[in-house]
Amino acid sequence: MTDFRYVIRDLTTEGEQVDALVAGLDDTGWELPTPAAGWSVKHQIAHLSFIFKIAGLSASEPQRFAEVMKSSMARGFDAAVNAALDDYLGDPNEVVLSRWRAERDAGIKALAAVPADQVVPWLVNPLPPAILACAGMMELFAHGQDIADALGVRPERTDRLAYLVGFAVRVRDFGYEARGLTPPEQEFRFEITAPSGQLWTFGPEDSRQRVTGSAEDFCLLVTRRRHRDDLDVRAEGALADHWLDIAQAYRGPAGEGRSPGQFGR
Repeated sequence: MTDFRYVIRDLTTEGEQVDALVAGLDDTGWELPTPAAGWSVKHQIAHLSFIFKIAGLSASEPQRFAEVMKSSMARGFDAAVNAALDDYLGDPNEVVLSRWRAERDAGIKALAAVPADQVVPWLVNPLPPAILACAGMMELFAHGQDIADALGVRPERTDRLAYLVGFAVRVRDFGYEARGLTPPEQEFRFEITAPSGQLWTFGPEDSRQRVTGSAEDFCLLVTRRRHRDDLDVRAEGALADHWLDIAQAYRGPAGEGRSPGQFGR
């Protein structure tokens, strides 16, 4: 079970780590291509800024959030994402950086103000603020990894990955839903090793469908930032093995993912 007591604190820290990747970039750095086709570093930060902006809106002005989402999603998921980026990409890089910092901090502050036993609206179903914060951790991990890959650096990974691991287990079925597949009824057993060496476990011990491996690699898998062949993540059972091919911790289209050997092991 995930301990949510420090999720806001840790979400803040993860945001600061992504910020540190781009804080000193010149204009050339902001325009570097990332592994996400067609997206530069600037696109990545613009997307994160928008995500934290709407997370803050959902927590502080739920009715306004519903209106914005109804208008945006009427054009389709991909169109909504692209339209959100257009609001940022015309700004100078220093303005995008300032907006990212302001919208990130405001979004986290708004989530922190929501009582833990309440829910806030989100893209499909209302979520407790702690779970939405975990989704924010997933966004920071995924898009921060894209930025790190563009810059040729490796992010420091800590046991803060627990939030993303727990979130990915919670949304196990997203990969099936994105492909129009029926999720299996069987529960999986997950045994994931934290950067500290601690073992995080989820699901019934006697399940014949098991996923094991390192937390960092598990998170790279479920954010589709590395191909399964290049990761220390293993499956036992046909259903679990298939899941490694389709795992994703986000709604919407899966995207192209990454190729085997693209980044090495």
